[in-house]
Amino acid sequence: MPETSPRGTYLIIAEALRSEIRAKQSDDAMPSEAALMDSHGVSRNTIRRALKVLEADGLVESAPGIGWRVVRDGDRRSLAERMTDLIEEDALSVGDPYPSEANLCEQFGASRTAVRRVLAQMEGNGLLATVHGKGRTVRALPASTARP
Repeated sequence: MPETSPRGTYLIIAEALRSEIRAKQSDDAMPSEAALMDSHGVSRNTIRRALKVLEADGLVESAPGIGWRVVRDGDRRSLAERMTDLIEEDALSVGDPYPSEANLCEQFGASRTAVRRVLAQMEGNGLLATVHGKGRTVRALPASTARP
């Protein structure tokens, strides 16, 4: 990278990879982490952070023994959008229990880390409340947003 970014280099790389993924509709294989390190001139940790951003958005997934691959079929919404929309889809009301981490991981095929990151975001946005030992409950209903 020629200059330091105030946004975070990994976010810029994530956006570049996102654009490449959308431009290539046929290839499901991602370059290796080493190849991405060379092409972007950054460390492995920076590449991994960028890939985790894309994983949380549901664009790529880690395939043991293979590396990273593009998720082509299925829902194109980000994990955050799908988990937020779950409140409306399951007709949950304020005070209702929200599904457990294990259930969310299974339902969305996401890692526990990605699910926890989105849950923390939802708590920060005031949608969920956590009572330790009891789980999470719906604290507020999400604002309706029109999607194209």
